[in-house]
Order: sequence, then structure tokens, then C-alpha cells
Amino acid sequence: MAGITQLQKPEYVYFGGKISRWEDANFHISSEAVLRGLNVFEGLKGYWQPDGRFGIVAMRRHYERLRRSAKILYIPFDMNYEEFEKAHHDLVKLLYQRDRNMWIRSTLYGDEGFWGEGSTSNLVLTAYHTPTKRPDPIDLGVTPWKRGTDLALPCRVKTSTNYQVARLVKIEGRDRGYSDMIILNQAGRVAETTQTCVLVVRDGKVFTPPTWEGALESITVDIIESLCKSMGIPFERRPIERTELLIADEVALAGTLAEITPVRSIETTQYGETPIINAISDRFFDAALGIDPHPAVDFSFVPAQRKTAFASIECTGAA
Repeated sequence: MAGITQLQKPEYVYFGGKISRWEDANFHISSEAVLRGLNVFEGLKGYWQPDGRFGIVAMRRHYERLRRSAKILYIPFDMNYEEFEKAHHDLVKLLYQRDRNMWIRSTLYGDEGFWGEGSTSNLVLTAYHTPTKRPDPIDLGVTPWKRGTDLALPCRVKTSTNYQVARLVKIEGRDRGYSDMIILNQAGRVAETTQTCVLVVRDGKVFTPPTWEGALESITVDIIESLCKSMGIPFERRPIERTELLIADEVALAGTLAEITPVRSIETTQYGETPIINAISDRFFDAALGIDPHPAVDFSFVPAQRKTAFASIECTGAA
């Protein structure tokens, strides 16, 4: 999933309140972003619509979650939603291509400051092209590494420091031949994977771990819950024991970049057909691609205008 962006080097980024060239977006070695890895971030996905418009999904919800994460980590963030939206639009207009969708990483970095005193921040946007095809089924393992607790590394905060364990897990999974790994919480129940939330289907019902079990407050899962409700598919957030992975009818991963990814196997457990996951995926993509709109899949549409070679945008809340 992340591999589709790791080799890309876009020409432009949004940095320091304006559009900059990739090579000019640099932090000082003594900044909070470098010294302490201080940041919170969001990943947003944009899809081309049948009428030729480019729509970014759930932008206001991503903005609000970014604000909540920043509040918990005491990172100042004064940019209003309209400025946030315009910054995304201006960058995307310089980079998008008609035959590919895009994933935008919106990262609020700690810049100046010392242990929370005199803190300033810098919103950085980078955007990457993604395939238009749906995710293929993947194979997972289960890692002995554990998700942190709310009193250690709160999982509701979307910050890179929360992904240190995920990095170790990803390396382990790669060595073992898995695309990703299930991470358990301190009680040994299912939390999430390195980058996504987990959906388990049993007896026609869809289950996913709640936030207090170590899962991100996922916007994609919120969308899926609404889709299931409109489709008459029972959906419940509850703790999931590890043994339930052995007896599940279907398993899938959910996230902005992963979208809805079917799971083919977890270690020695093989799953067969995934009719419920496929039905949810069909409905999700019909909405995301504008084929059959759904109120849970809302868009911020990039204004249609010719791309310029370079632009400068001033925004508040950026150092």
C-alpha cells in the first residue's frame, strides 16, 4: 500500500505556507520535527469523477481529526478549514493526472519550540499518484509486537511516533513474506495492522475493534459503517479476540490508502470467497468514483482551471 508512494518524488510540495519545489522543503536540524519527531498527519484520497471533476474524500473530517491530534500533542494549529482546503486544491492542481487518482499526506510538523514552550508549526502537503485499480487480496501474519495504550502512545493521535512499532512490525512481516501484520493490544486482542483498521465478518455481520482496543478513529471505517447501514448489513464495533481470526468467514483491511483490501490468509488460516466484503467494496467504489453517490462519501472538489507552472499561497498557522 505505502509502496505505491515511496518511490515518487513530486515536483511540488506545500511547505511554509506556500507551494515550494520538492528540494526546497527542508527543516532545520534543531527543529522539533527533527529532534523529537513531533508531527501529526492525515492521508486524504482523491478520485476522478464521471463529469471530469477531481474530488477529495471527507476533507473536513480529516481537517477536524488533524486538529484533534494537534490538540492532544500541544501543537499549535490556527489554519481555518477554508485555508486548509485551498492549500490542498492548489497543490493537487499542479500535480494531478487524468488517468490516476491521488493520495495526499497532510502533515503538521512541530517547528520552533522547546518541550512545548514557544511552539510553532508548519503544515506540509505532499501528493502522490495512485493506481485506479482496486486492491488485490493480501496475506497477513500476526506480530508479537503490541499496540501502545492510551497512557503511552494514544492510538487516536495520528502521529508518526505512533508508527515506530509499525515500522518494526513491517520489517518483521516483510522478512516473513507477509504484506502486512495484525498488531494485538496489551490484552492480546486485535488492534489494527501497521497502517489500517481490521474488518472481520462472521455470520453475515461485520465487526471492527473500537478505539479503546487500540484502533485509530478511522474515517474510512466510519464511511463503511454508514454504507453497511444503508445496505442492511449489521455492523458492530467490539473487541475481537485473536482466535476469531481463525474462525472468521471473511477479513479485510480498511484505510484511506488501502481503501478496502480483502485478506486472503492470516498465517495458516485461509479464507475463501468474500461476498460481503466484495459487496461493501463495490458500494464504496461506486460512491468514491461518482457512479452511485452516497452521503457518507462527501467530496471537496478541486476547482477546474488550467494548471500553472508555479504558485505561491500564504496561509496562517504556518511557521
